[in-house]
Amino acid sequence: QVQLVESGGGAVQAGGSLRLSCAASSRTVSTYTMGWFRQAPGKEREFVASISRSGISTYYADSVKGRFTISRDNAKNTVDLQMNSLKPEDTAVYYCAADRVPVPTTTPRAYSYWGQGAQVTVSA
Repeated sequence: QVQLVESGGGAVQAGGSLRLSCAASSRTVSTYTMGWFRQAPGKEREFVASISRSGISTYYADSVKGRFTISRDNAKNTVDLQMNSLKPEDTAVYYCAADRVPVPTTTPRAYSYWGQGAQVTVSA
């Protein structure tokens, strides 16, 4: 069983930056692909980014490519999402997820473990 806890959400103006962090309860998370998803009010949960077990391979949604960077530190059991040039349409609750899936896995139901979510609000 893996427990995930997100931190670092908040409110920022358009063009600003935020960094989200996800801490895992177990060292076995180093054997999992890690992903970030987001869900805006009234919308379905959507894929943002994912990273392989080693951290070498990453995959991004087109909407965040070039602005967001996913990284992980297996020694600390953490995965981060650096978000730059934020836009109002990035406003959502951001979730960390984990499972043994290929890196370009964008379907939420493919991931078994989820955090509780962190609110990110970007004002115009």
